[in-house]
Amino acid sequence: MARYLLGRIASALLVIWLVITLTFFLMHAIPGGPFSSEKVLPPAIMENINQRYHLNDPLSNQYFDYLRNIAEFNFGPTFRYEGRSVNDLFKEGLPKTIELGFLATILALTGGTFLGIIAALKQNKTPDYIATFLATIGVSVPSFVLATFLQYFVGYKTHWFPPIGWGTAENLVLPALALSAYPIAQITRLTRSSMLDVLNQDYIRTAKAKGLSGYIIVFRHALKNALIPVVTFLGPFFAYILTGNFVVEFVFNIPGIGQFFVTSIGNRDYPVIMGTTILFATLLVTFNLFVDILYTVLDPRIKLTGRKGA
Repeated sequence: MARYLLGRIASALLVIWLVITLTFFLMHAIPGGPFSSEKVLPPAIMENINQRYHLNDPLSNQYFDYLRNIAEFNFGPTFRYEGRSVNDLFKEGLPKTIELGFLATILALTGGTFLGIIAALKQNKTPDYIATFLATIGVSVPSFVLATFLQYFVGYKTHWFPPIGWGTAENLVLPALALSAYPIAQITRLTRSSMLDVLNQDYIRTAKAKGLSGYIIVFRHALKNALIPVVTFLGPFFAYILTGNFVVEFVFNIPGIGQFFVTSIGNRDYPVIMGTTILFATLLVTFNLFVDILYTVLDPRIKLTGRKGA
């Protein structure tokens, strides 16, 4: 296990370094600069700005300076928020992004698993059709379309929940629903198909023959094996939750990291783009490592060492 973890940490650091390098040079390859605008600034002012942010330095010097700063967890100053650093934006926006992502994760895992179990136990009956229909809608409708729909009809029209803003528990409901709809649909489909397969296994028939209750058969014997395909989906699931936050936060005007990232692209705010990209890349490789370890918890036959015969 220790050797495996060290190898995965090394590969994760390599991935993060590649992300930093590619993002850095791709941004600087785009024509224009962070202070390009319709209004042409005097050359003297542009020179002072470039000197302040070291934009006149050779690109290689900027790159290695940035790597040194990242090693010290310093993401640098922002170009558009005077007197503030990227670290300040993270301290302000990251708790909001985590709160929304955590609630969407709970909704997706519990809602998708519950609907999948009900659909499998009531195969080809009304609950199955309803769950399958909801899963199809969730997969088909993009998060930004659903977010706009919920914002207009559930927020503005009915006034059940606030359509925009942040600060109360009610503000979380519509964004969390919009963000969790797609993973709920995917988890429902995976749980249903996997549960149907598990329920037809010999050990389930044996449990039924012994007279065990349906509750014990489903939740003690069948569900654990049925969740393995769901765990496989957790890697893309966390990626969707993180990246989907960008659009959902922007639509609902939530002052999280996602909104900072979306606005920074139009502003060509290099430090914010770089810092956000590195942050989410780090979270993704961490989640993927967590998913690999979770495999062994659900099925001890799966080994992390990769040895022959495992």
